[in-house]
Amino acid sequence: MNKNQQQEHTGSYYAATANWSTAYPELRESLEADVCVVGAGFTGIAAALTLAERGFSVAVVEANRVSWGASGRNGGQLIHGFSSDQKIAARMGAGFEKTLWKLIWRGHEIIRERVQRYGIACDLKPGFIEVASKSSHMNFLEQQDAYFRKNQHQHEFRLLDREETRDAVGSDQFYGGFLTMGNGHLHPMNLCIGEARAAEGLGVRIFERSPVTHVEHGARPRVHTARGHVTADSVVLAGNAYHNLEPKHLSGLVFPAGSYIIATEALDEDLLKSVNPMDLAVCTSNEIVDYYRCSADGRMLYGGRCNYSGRDPASIEKSIRPRMLKVYPQLKDVQIEFEWGGKIGIVLNRVPIMGRIGDNVYYAQGYSGHGVNATHIMGEIVADAIGGTMEKFDVFSQFEHFRIPGGQWVGNQLIALGMLYYRLRDALS
Repeated sequence: MNKNQQQEHTGSYYAATANWSTAYPELRESLEADVCVVGAGFTGIAAALTLAERGFSVAVVEANRVSWGASGRNGGQLIHGFSSDQKIAARMGAGFEKTLWKLIWRGHEIIRERVQRYGIACDLKPGFIEVASKSSHMNFLEQQDAYFRKNQHQHEFRLLDREETRDAVGSDQFYGGFLTMGNGHLHPMNLCIGEARAAEGLGVRIFERSPVTHVEHGARPRVHTARGHVTADSVVLAGNAYHNLEPKHLSGLVFPAGSYIIATEALDEDLLKSVNPMDLAVCTSNEIVDYYRCSADGRMLYGGRCNYSGRDPASIEKSIRPRMLKVYPQLKDVQIEFEWGGKIGIVLNRVPIMGRIGDNVYYAQGYSGHGVNATHIMGEIVADAIGGTMEKFDVFSQFEHFRIPGGQWVGNQLIALGMLYYRLRDALS
């Protein structure tokens, strides 16, 4: 892939159906702002928009295009929480259960508020179900049901038996499911670009095709690109799995794992109803999950095969299609019109990484598959910290994250071995 190809979007369904294209200028000047955000994915754009709403002047510098990385390639599933809520609960301590419950849904609130306030057309729909791939997985779903009941969740939720799950998702492959209508699904690229447009409307300056070369630290740090720089009071590093800035502080903490999706041609009405009668986002309960949903124009978007080795499959369609057909054999004659992949930022303990270098360079990354919701939460927490409210920032910044020595390649091979164990356990359990 040459440099120009890298700076444009991958050939995904989302890129082909984006409501808007972006053509923000390259940074070719020296400017000043209250805050400079590095990265125009969900974390960076969410933080920039929050800061702009609070009156800060903000510049966003992006190496490629707005939503170029995982924010524009993911499964579009809006799921509550983080990948390790229990560790966060332990850190917050007794008496903070309600605070944590409210926090893990905060990303949903932010997204819904912005979709309404700014008129962002992103196909936001309610409904998500986690399905049990093994009978033994029902115990976890029962625990989730009890957790929701304990916290008196305001949206519909219910535990489904095998027949009810078959009726909900159109497949008899699963032993049960946990349905939550407070979760949902959306077109992630349209959401991210829509938020960027909203931020621009509030005065945020956005620069694309402007890779950051380094950050010059100081009382007012300076973010350098090849042709310009931004001097700011605070900097936010929001590149997640796609950046390599500040290696002394951040290398060996987040590992990029490949995840891959196929999109079918538009299905006819009867076929569409047969594969997803309730129009839900679906995720399996395996350690190596499959995830899927139907798009607003009636396509099956099926993803999975998370790959920690750093090597992409020779054919995404050949890798993913058999998994889809195991669940929905009636799709055997349907054409695959799009295939794409991207990198998920994985953290070993599954707790997002948040911190600060010196007094004024903040970072947030590593969402381990829960990015749509978690990025918006962390973007707001970073904005809070820049504004002087440190309570939630301190909870996350005080986590100790294990750093694998030997660089990213060594780390990915070790994680790949670990995930091979989980894949075997999925197969044998």
